[in-house]
Amino acid sequence: MKYKLTLLLSICTLITFGQTYKLPVFSDADRGKKIAASFAAIDQIYKDYAAANHWPGVAYGIVVDGQLVHVGGIGYTDLPNKTEVNSKSAFRIASMTKSFTAMAILKLRDEGKLKLDDPASMYVPEMKNSKLLTKDAAAITIRNLLTHTAGFPEDNPWGDRQLADSDDDLLNIYRKGVSFSNDPGLGYEYSNLGFATLGYIIKKVSGKSYEDYISENILKPLGMTHTYWEYTKVPKEQLAHGYRWLNNNWVEEALLHDGSYGAMGGLITTIEDFSKYMALHLAAWPPRDDAETGPIKRSSIREMQYPWDVSALNLQAKLSNGKPCPTMAAYCYGLRWTKDCDNRVYVGHTGGLPGFGSQWNILPEYGIGIVSFVNLTYANAGAPNKQALDTLLALSGAQPRLLPPSAILNQRKSELIKLLPNWANAKASPIFAQNFWSDYFVDELKANAKAAFAKAGKIVSVSEMVALNQLRGSFIMQGENANIKVSFTLTPENPALIQEYHLEVVK
Repeated sequence: MKYKLTLLLSICTLITFGQTYKLPVFSDADRGKKIAASFAAIDQIYKDYAAANHWPGVAYGIVVDGQLVHVGGIGYTDLPNKTEVNSKSAFRIASMTKSFTAMAILKLRDEGKLKLDDPASMYVPEMKNSKLLTKDAAAITIRNLLTHTAGFPEDNPWGDRQLADSDDDLLNIYRKGVSFSNDPGLGYEYSNLGFATLGYIIKKVSGKSYEDYISENILKPLGMTHTYWEYTKVPKEQLAHGYRWLNNNWVEEALLHDGSYGAMGGLITTIEDFSKYMALHLAAWPPRDDAETGPIKRSSIREMQYPWDVSALNLQAKLSNGKPCPTMAAYCYGLRWTKDCDNRVYVGHTGGLPGFGSQWNILPEYGIGIVSFVNLTYANAGAPNKQALDTLLALSGAQPRLLPPSAILNQRKSELIKLLPNWANAKASPIFAQNFWSDYFVDELKANAKAAFAKAGKIVSVSEMVALNQLRGSFIMQGENANIKVSFTLTPENPALIQEYHLEVVK
């Protein structure tokens, strides 16, 4: 009977504490209206930047909570015919294509048709002809190709001119043997060859061209019906022609046909269509129990956005208002990841080809994204996008989702408060983990707490828990003279116990 009672109590505990996850939510009032109030200033940013940098045309859009809430078009897609840019104008988005290729690879992985740590030569036998730099080098894996860590040299702008190559042209590079800059897995170097190879792997595994596989499994399910691989299939009135600014004149660049390298940069799309893809990436957050409705699992999209290879620390980075704001940058799977000094995470990618420049970014925790397409050779579309996002965040005061504290965090908070500041009979309390009394000492805890409470004065209120995750958080005890911040971390046990604790006087 005693065993059954213990088992029953354990099950109840699991039910109580193991299933208390609450979705993070936006708590700022009138969020949509405040964001919309920034659109006029953002329009001016693009207008000024386009004029100063000789952009023939630019299309841009803002996505909030899965909806395309603002679009803009400046200039022309076809200069001789004065065809004005609009949200249906179809631009080549260059390397922004890479995330579609990466998504297709993950979808095939999810279907059990390949593994990311498979040697790429399993699917491209011609790769076996390439001699790595050293005999002890690891084999090139699919994951290496996804993260630009295969050891191939950076190949811009050479790769941009290979767009129309055939599969045989691609395989001939491997038949002759690749020139390596690093051994696989030992360094990041941006490789268009790597993503063209992923396109070929999609073909070998799925039995369809990468174009058909991506179109059928990603574009069509998302309703991206005005997205193309071959420019000759785009309606004439929608096709954006590419230009180069040369000797104070715009010179039209020849459009390249679709081929094996289209997997790294060949997609042609519109702001309206691409916003649906941005919405898919935003919809992967937050993690939740809802039914899957997209063409790929939400967890796989979040995996795509994970910073696998940290490649740069920019201590000189600044916000658009000039405020210093260092950033960390990394590469994911066909996506770039950046975290700034305010812990804001940006996920997206740039694109550049002869005649075109593009960029998109989402802030997953804010539910906001921005994209722009330009028909000028290697146009820096990221610069006005960054300024526009900085402006939107500053003017709207938009905040990230707030994570509600778990039930166990709230319970441990209540139990801990009852012990402060005297820590009376604390060692008898069941809320502390096995390690706690080996790492903390009652006399010291009492002394620190009494000193802090003396500085704070009478406690007039206690804030809600601020949860960093399900098992870590802090709260503020507001005093008449100063505030006390209490933070703690719980163990992986169930029920979770306090393993770490900090108390400090704050302003």
